[in-house]
Amino acid sequence: MEASETMSSTTKTFDSAMRDGGVLITGASSGIGEAVALECTRRGAKTLFLCGRDEGRLAAVAEACRAAGADCVKADKVDVTDTAAVDRWMRECDATCPLAVVFANAGRGTGKESTENVRATFDLNVGGVVNTVLPAIEIFRAHGPDNFAQIVITASIAGYAPLPACPSYAATKACVKSWGLSLREFLRPEKIRVNVVCPGFVRSRLTDRNTCPMPMFMEAPHAARVIVARVRRDVGLIAFPWPMRLAVWFLSMLPWRLAAAIGRSLPEKNADNSQGITL
Repeated sequence: MEASETMSSTTKTFDSAMRDGGVLITGASSGIGEAVALECTRRGAKTLFLCGRDEGRLAAVAEACRAAGADCVKADKVDVTDTAAVDRWMRECDATCPLAVVFANAGRGTGKESTENVRATFDLNVGGVVNTVLPAIEIFRAHGPDNFAQIVITASIAGYAPLPACPSYAATKACVKSWGLSLREFLRPEKIRVNVVCPGFVRSRLTDRNTCPMPMFMEAPHAARVIVARVRRDVGLIAFPWPMRLAVWFLSMLPWRLAAAIGRSLPEKNADNSQGITL
């Protein structure tokens, strides 16, 4: 499919846009990204563009998507903190098959709150999302307002309120949550859909290192089914499971001193993860 063969949003549903256009997913080598790639394939996506930092795991995900029915899967090792590299890769993908849905999913846990880890967390969880979303907006604008366009940003339940147990991680997720929801309304006149995903504890290489209790823990395929189903319905804020969403919302509404006292009582999120881990 040539880049000029874009799709009319007036005639294309999310399902047909996934089938006829490109679905791009960052952080696709494990966890939610891997599960979303497989769920999109299950729902009919034929052209997938996947990136991650582990070539071996990424190749395995790509092969699983092909086995599940995808016709074309391009899997590349890309560092999403590299602005130029991400922009170049995304435009190459769009030239192969016009992008319809972009999942800005790459992220990392902080581990020990060292200077190095904190900077790396902000670089990836904020910088990596910015580096993915900005080219997506430019690409979709170039396609024109009559063509299907959707951007999905992975934040976290942790982004609802300040959490002393994981200050850098919570802050980065709060940032992209706010930015994504603001972009949703900012880009609405241009018919570019934006959704923000705030999952609770979902199995991934991040949660495998957690030493804290993880209530309502969810397997990645289940989370992916929830995410893709709500993205399909264009739900703006996709936060789940609902009891955790209610709990963190309530925490964010409390007077600051009381919320801070509760926060201090929470266990460290990943006490044995001194280096942090990247998806």
